Amino acid sequence: MDERIKTGKLACTKCGTTYPIISFIPRFVPVQNYALNFGYQWSKHSRTQYDSYTGLKVSEKRFFEETGWSRDLSGQMMLEAGSGSGRYTEQAASTNATVISFDYSNAVEANYASNGLKDNVVIAQADIYSMPLREAYFDKVFCFGVLQHTPDVRKSFLSLAPMLKPGGELVVDIYRRTKFHTKYVVRPFTTRIFRTMPPSKAYELTKRWVDLMWPLSERISKMPKYGPKINWLLFVPDYSKQGVQGDLMKEWAYLDVFDMLAPSFDSPQTIKTLSDWFAEAKLSNVAVKYGYNGIEGRGKKSN
Repeated sequence: MDERIKTGKLACTKCGTTYPIISFIPRFVPVQNYALNFGYQWSKHSRTQYDSYTGLKVSEKRFFEETGWSRDLSGQMMLEAGSGSGRYTEQAASTNATVISFDYSNAVEANYASNGLKDNVVIAQADIYSMPLREAYFDKVFCFGVLQHTPDVRKSFLSLAPMLKPGGELVVDIYRRTKFHTKYVVRPFTTRIFRTMPPSKAYELTKRWVDLMWPLSERISKMPKYGPKINWLLFVPDYSKQGVQGDLMKEWAYLDVFDMLAPSFDSPQTIKTLSDWFAEAKLSNVAVKYGYNGIEGRGKKSN
């Protein structure tokens, strides 16, 4: 018998506040929010970056190398803060931990379609600043590809450590601040323009750019060493070094050029800043370094 609740309400027994359950997902945030563009991009690309879709092991490799966690976490509680379409939810669930995964946008619907029926996964739409979860409850907490896109990056990071139980581990990543990137020259214009139009129209504009540049980018991609870097500077994301090729790489480019230019917030940081935040959160065994998404850091809550 299917005991899932498709439509209903959750009620707080202390304050009486109610929250809707829509399409099997508890919703703790307003439908209209700053992450609307993210919701649209993940509805368009709900499976694009899944290893089970691409046949590659890009997400698996990044998840386990970045976290350093065991592939068997049976009996442990894991929190994913900011799931997107769920490419890392899939990897987290493979460890047999119980995974609580949330996102601020309606990307949770794409995640639910792929991972919601797994016995060890619970998906909710929630806010990183007021998570509807018990503190000091999780053995593992991770947050990939999210922090730089929140309104207050430091506050977002500091919200994560209290969720760890003693001995629990936190792993995050964040964009690296560089002296120059064409994205940050163009974004002040695109974010202002995209704010005036529905996400579907903004997406179509970025898609047209990729289509226009694609014949040139394919030739540039073949240039030894610097080809992919040049493509990124031209707003044609290039994953050829990760084995992504042909139509699949074009699909990834559609997704990521929109992801570069459409988000309301994009705040890269330095290694020092992230290290300082780990210290402020009073985490131990801290390691912060350059990694997959720019900078990655991990730490442990003292017993």
